[in-house]
Amino acid sequence: MKLTKLLLSILFTVVVFNACTTVYDVNFQDEYEQEVALNNLVTDFDVWYVDYHRTTGNGDIPYLSRAFTISFLNGTLYANNNIADIGRTGNGFGIDVGTYNTFNGILETNHDLDGANDFEVTVLSNNEIRLYNYRENVNYYLIGYQINEFDYDKLFYENIEYFLQEYEAWEKTTTNGGVPNIFDAENYLAFTPENITTFYSSESAYNTPVDLIDWNYIGGYEVFDVTGYEDLKILSLSYDNGYIEEFELSILNDQTIELFSLNSETIYVFEGKGFIQYLKGAEIKKEAKNILRNEGRKRTKVERKIKNRRNLK
Repeated sequence: MKLTKLLLSILFTVVVFNACTTVYDVNFQDEYEQEVALNNLVTDFDVWYVDYHRTTGNGDIPYLSRAFTISFLNGTLYANNNIADIGRTGNGFGIDVGTYNTFNGILETNHDLDGANDFEVTVLSNNEIRLYNYRENVNYYLIGYQINEFDYDKLFYENIEYFLQEYEAWEKTTTNGGVPNIFDAENYLAFTPENITTFYSSESAYNTPVDLIDWNYIGGYEVFDVTGYEDLKILSLSYDNGYIEEFELSILNDQTIELFSLNSETIYVFEGKGFIQYLKGAEIKKEAKNILRNEGRKRTKVERKIKNRRNLK
């Protein structure tokens, strides 16, 4: 009987120990060692990409739902809330949004506007962690990168709907080839930040100030993944009159996109005008070089449909 109890006790200890090893809370270290270990973990990478599309739970931590990346540097919490200019803003870290600390195996953050939030940290791989907030019952998944190794293309294309929203208007700068068609007359496009389904287009003349653009058309848009391509999307514009335009959408840089019309085989190049910088939350800051506007944007999970590429190009 004693031997049986001893074996059961050993088995119970092994099961409990194994169950706890995934969580970054080392029960057999003292408090100081836990803090040092967790602090080293979150600072091992320059930026953590917030893979929002994998978020689980029914709650919300606003600053994490806005951020594309977060960084932990010497007690200061940084975030990149925009895709355009990412890699340059704050030398790649983004803007200062608050502070952080590690205590007793818990990551404590204090956002300037959202306030304090604590997270249990689980290590998933050598560069991936999960942050769990008990109060909101929400899990965020973060992938760590060094700035000089960050996959900017992946971020742009995975979140392309939000990139399209970061300019008040997209101005057509180049038209090449193809068959003349009615879209040739449309010089501006806009994708509103209130949602990821509404677009506007305009025939206003080139160099029209953003505030004076006459938005002639309105409709719904959808972005599709393309089978076998990570750096290409299909953009479908559905006008209110029932007309549909489809384009292969490529990003040339963080202010320029290329649209290849699947109807006319025309190549259009559009440049962003009126950069919209998303700051910490309700705060609005104006700078001379940019048009800044803050809508308190948060991301939603994007589940795209998939299309096969036409062999046109």
